[in-house]
Amino acid sequence: QVQLVESGGGLVQAGGSLRLSCAASGRPLRNYAMGWFRQAPGKEREFVVAISWSGGSIYDSDSVKGRFTISRDNAKNTVYLQMNSLKPEDTAVYYCAATTGWGRQPATYDYWGQGTQVTVSS
Repeated sequence: QVQLVESGGGLVQAGGSLRLSCAASGRPLRNYAMGWFRQAPGKEREFVVAISWSGGSIYDSDSVKGRFTISRDNAKNTVYLQMNSLKPEDTAVYYCAATTGWGRQPATYDYWGQGTQVTVSS
């Protein structure tokens, strides 16, 4: 089992930045590719970005390309999501997830955190 805990969410003005963290426990994070997803009220969970176990491959969605950066520190068992140039449409609950596979489909991911709220005001 892998337990994931997100942190770093909050309220920010449009154009601002936030850095989310996802701390893992239970098993070494290096065994997993990691993804960030988000879910806005009334919408389906949406893929944001994923990073391979080594950090060598990154897969990001068009909606955040050039604004969001995923990174990981396997020694600290932590994954990060740096979010810059935030827009009101980025408002959502953000979730990190772990998978032994790879991809953008939520069903691919085995473990999920509880989520952290990000609110971007206009």
